[in-house]
Amino acid sequence: MILFLALLFVAMAIAGATAFVIFWPLALVHIRDRHPSLQQALGHGAFLNPVALGWLLRGRYRQAGDRNLDGLATPARISLITIIAGLLLAGALWLLSLVVAW
Repeated sequence: MILFLALLFVAMAIAGATAFVIFWPLALVHIRDRHPSLQQALGHGAFLNPVALGWLLRGRYRQAGDRNLDGLATPARISLITIIAGLLLAGALWLLSLVVAW
């Protein structure tokens, strides 16, 4: 049962990854087109850049004051949190299954 729940958390992470792959590039294109100073701060190739992902996780996109950017970056942030939470919970349950098996 524990490994089944771990598998469900992996499925949750995959669903988050699907949403992330949709919304994060859209947010980056919006930043490229409308916020050049913000793009310079994030750097080129910001899709998997740790600095850009940290910026997204902290919700710093709200400082731009652009409602359209908020509408694209908020689902990307939620999906990134879903990926991280799903993988952490799946890993914790997998470790628990190893402990219980002994």
